[in-house]
Amino acid sequence: MARKLSKKEKKQKRQALEAASTAASAAAAPEAKRAKAADHEHVHEHAPVEVKEKKEKKEKKNKKEKKNKKDKKAKTTPAAASAAPTPAAGATPSVKKADRKAIDALWKEFNVTIEAGEGHDAYAFPPAMTFADAGVDADLMACTKGFDKPTAIQSCCWPIVVQGQDLVGVAATGSGKTLAFTLPALQHVKGLGRSKTNCPRVLVLSPTRELALQINKVAQDAVKSLNQISAVCVYGGASKRDQLTALRQGCELVIATPGRLVDFLNDGKLDLSHVSYLVLDEADRMLDMGFERDIKLILGAVGTQRQTLMFSATWPEEVRAIAANYMKNPLRVTVGSEELSANRNVKQVVDVVEPMEKDRRLLDVLRKHPASKNAKVLIFALYKKEAARLESFLQRKSYNVVGMHGDLNQGQREAALRAYKSGDSHILIATDVAARGLDVKGVAVVINYTFPLTIEDYVHRIGRTGRAGATGIAYTFFTQHDKAHAGALGNVLREADVEVPEALMKFGQHTKRKEHALYGAHFKADNGPPMKEAKRITFDSDDEE
Repeated sequence: MARKLSKKEKKQKRQALEAASTAASAAAAPEAKRAKAADHEHVHEHAPVEVKEKKEKKEKKNKKEKKNKKDKKAKTTPAAASAAPTPAAGATPSVKKADRKAIDALWKEFNVTIEAGEGHDAYAFPPAMTFADAGVDADLMACTKGFDKPTAIQSCCWPIVVQGQDLVGVAATGSGKTLAFTLPALQHVKGLGRSKTNCPRVLVLSPTRELALQINKVAQDAVKSLNQISAVCVYGGASKRDQLTALRQGCELVIATPGRLVDFLNDGKLDLSHVSYLVLDEADRMLDMGFERDIKLILGAVGTQRQTLMFSATWPEEVRAIAANYMKNPLRVTVGSEELSANRNVKQVVDVVEPMEKDRRLLDVLRKHPASKNAKVLIFALYKKEAARLESFLQRKSYNVVGMHGDLNQGQREAALRAYKSGDSHILIATDVAARGLDVKGVAVVINYTFPLTIEDYVHRIGRTGRAGATGIAYTFFTQHDKAHAGALGNVLREADVEVPEALMKFGQHTKRKEHALYGAHFKADNGPPMKEAKRITFDSDDEE
């Protein structure tokens, strides 16, 4: 029987094995490497002083280059672009100097800033000036019919995305972000073949069902002629059974709201490990709406070998943190300002009125801007009861109007939206549920009957007009009850070069610090231990079986 080794003997044996392994590795080194080492010794033997001087110079130069590379952040703006002409190491070959001037001119015209991280050169991604330059196959371009040329965000994002780079796109609402990520997504999956059941290759996250449905429509229009690509929209308020049936049939794209997607993940109904193209659309709105935890859970379920795109109207710290933790050295394309800003194609009119005057003022605006199929009117109310009252009020005044609010089920909402889009109804009254993602052609006038709860919602509301290069007008009825928003509204007006009404100035122009959604202004991240996690209770309904 073999004797049991002591600890000391085991240690000696392990060390002997390691030494043998090291010796074997050294013996297997290429002959060329040893020859190179011999040559190096030979040089040092015959010319020690000269080599030493050259070596010191080389080390000094390398240290300087390393320091410059670390300190320098490759930020390219229209004004400073020519100051950084040298492409980063490993980047696509640089564009000619003449082409750089043309690109500078385009960036200046679009008011675009491109920030390229280490290893990237912004000039390696010249803007796509036509749809043919998008880098997407012609059979996917059906959804671009009716548009003359790409918008600024599309023109600057497509060359980056089709080369497989991670990207952050910051642009105002209504700037065409949907096509900026949808077309490259379809190109991405076109050659990959059919996906397995419940295993999509592309995932697009959206804050609301309305925006998710709009993205889905764009995707469906683009894949009409292709049998190998299918898209499924997953959102709350609709039948789970129908959505699961569509997922089981196999789909390449899933467009989803975070809540319903997390439900499917928790139930084991969806596998995101094969997703290689991920989009977070309106990321700032998703975080504002409290989806941060759901987003992180979803990102953890997606495979790490992926391309990640994030689009946002602003660039706050919360969005930056997501980008820093879940993206790989992304390029950032900013059209306009990174701060909250309204679409400059929208003329903003703020009327400071008494609360009891709003009905009369509403009728005045409708008479001034008669609604029609090609000049639709969108009216926003703050609460669903208020929206229902306005709908009845205008119907009594013989206006062709439909409503869209929380007291209606999903089927009724979709019917109202279809009537509005088709022109059967020229006026839509909606709560903020329709402000995010509603994209209807021909909206000429937006009326904020009641000011929203946040200035971000105001910007998203008025962004329903003036889309895709068109112009529009937005009326806002501002009362003394809204005075807490006077400063923030004044900032948005000034940023768009709109004169702030004197009546609005009287409420003051200071802005309130943004508060935590649950704990208000006195919340501190390190204020005691975390609260106990709440239990989530779900109730099954016949609609979702």
